[in-house]
Amino acid sequence: MNFPQRLYTTTEIRDAKILINQGYKHTLIVDGTIEFKTKVNQAIKYLETSGYYDFFRTYIKEIIEIDGLTQLRETEISIWANQYAVENPVDAASLLVQKAYSMKEYLDGEVYYGGNAEKRSLMERIHFLQTLKEKTLDPKVIQDCQRLLDLWSESSWSF
Repeated sequence: MNFPQRLYTTTEIRDAKILINQGYKHTLIVDGTIEFKTKVNQAIKYLETSGYYDFFRTYIKEIIEIDGLTQLRETEISIWANQYAVENPVDAASLLVQKAYSMKEYLDGEVYYGGNAEKRSLMERIHFLQTLKEKTLDPKVIQDCQRLLDLWSESSWSF
């Protein structure tokens, strides 16, 4: 069985879940300008450092540069991102984790949008930043993680 190209039907979602439960991982594709790819590849290195890379490849198959709003494209198993979303690779990595978590909830049949779902995916994003901060040896990355964690703790979201 091959992983479905798109996830529109319950059969396609069921087949995808079967493969994921068997350990399937996507071969990640990044499509965009050289600058975009460079920033995304740095973010992917942070996914690897933190131990989130396999989780990410389980739920996302491609990251595509667009000139519009960054969004998860559930039926396409992809993230559409603009250049501003990847400007800071640490923040971009945390965004990628957040979108992958939403994709997981989509495949699990959970409500993956709206207030509570947004809070759950944001908590995963924060957990990623804490994990990266603990696992990296790069002082600049540690500083970036702390800065982002401080920003999230000051936000209107109550955790």
